[in-house]
Amino acid sequence: MVSTAETAADFGSAAPAQLAPQRPLYKQALRFARRRPLGAVSGVLSILVLLVAVGAWQGILVPHNPITTHGADRLMDFGSTSADGERYYILGTDDLGRDMFSRLVVGAKISVFFGLGVSLIAVGIGGFVGLIATYLGGLVDLVVQRIVDAVQVVPLLVLAIAVVSISGPGIMKGFWVLAILSIPRPVRVIRGSVLSVREDVYVEAARSLGATNMRIVFRHVLPNVMAPMIVLASYIFAVAIIIEASLSFLGIGAQPPTPSWGAMLSGNGSVYFSTNPRLALMPGIAISIVVFATNMFGDALRDELDPRLRGS
Repeated sequence: MVSTAETAADFGSAAPAQLAPQRPLYKQALRFARRRPLGAVSGVLSILVLLVAVGAWQGILVPHNPITTHGADRLMDFGSTSADGERYYILGTDDLGRDMFSRLVVGAKISVFFGLGVSLIAVGIGGFVGLIATYLGGLVDLVVQRIVDAVQVVPLLVLAIAVVSISGPGIMKGFWVLAILSIPRPVRVIRGSVLSVREDVYVEAARSLGATNMRIVFRHVLPNVMAPMIVLASYIFAVAIIIEASLSFLGIGAQPPTPSWGAMLSGNGSVYFSTNPRLALMPGIAISIVVFATNMFGDALRDELDPRLRGS
C-alpha cells in the first residue's frame, strides 16, 4: 500500500523540482543587453529621462526658478555666472535671462508625464475595447471597427490641432483631447493580434473545458498580445511628446511662461536662431533623444518578449 506522503511526493513535490529555475533580474537584464545593445542603451536613456522628470516634479534637479527673469543675465553662454555672482548657469540663459537648464528639466517633466498619461489611457482603454470587441465578434466588433475607421480617417495631429483650437489652448485640454483621439489605434492593433490568437488550440481547449469568455480573454488571450501592446505604448508615448511639442510650438498647447520644449522652439529659439542657435537646438535635441530612445527600447522589448522574434 502506498502512503499518502509517498503519493504527494510522486505527484506534488516532484513536479516543481523539474522546473527550470528562473534567472535573476540582473541576469535577464545582462542577457537583454548582449542580445539587443541598441535597445539596452535606449532603455538606459529612457530611464534617465524618466528620473529627470521625477526629479523635476520634486524640484530636486531644478537649480533656479525656470520662469524668473533676470534682465542683466540675457543670452549668457554655457557655464556662465550671473551678473551679481549668485547664480551659475550650466546651459546659459535665454533672451529673458531665464536658466536654460532649469527650463529644459521642467520641460522634460511636462513632456514625459504628458506622454505617459496619454499612452496609458490610450493603450488601457483601447486595448480593453479591442480585446473584448474582437473576441466577441459579430455586431459588437463591426460597430467598434466602424467607429475606429471614422476617427482614423483624419491624421491625429490635424485632428488634435482642430479640436484644441475649438476648445481653447491649454496643456490639460491638449492632454485629454490627445488621449481620447489616440484610443482607436490600440483598438485596431489589438484586433489583429486577438484574431490570430483566439483560434489557437489552447483557446479551443479552454473553451471545451467550460471556461467562460472573460476567463479565456484575460487568462489565455491577453498574455499573448502583451508584446504588441508594449511596443504600441512606446509608439504612442513618442507620438504624444511630438504632438504636445507641436501644439506648444503653434501656441495652443502649454501657455507662457510654462517651460515647454515646443514653446522654447517657437519662441526665443526661432527668433535668436541665427545668433544663439543653442536656444532652439537644446529643446530640439531633447525631443529627438526621448522619441528615438523610446521607440528603440519599445522595439527591442517587443523582439525579446515575442517568442517568434527572439532568434532574429
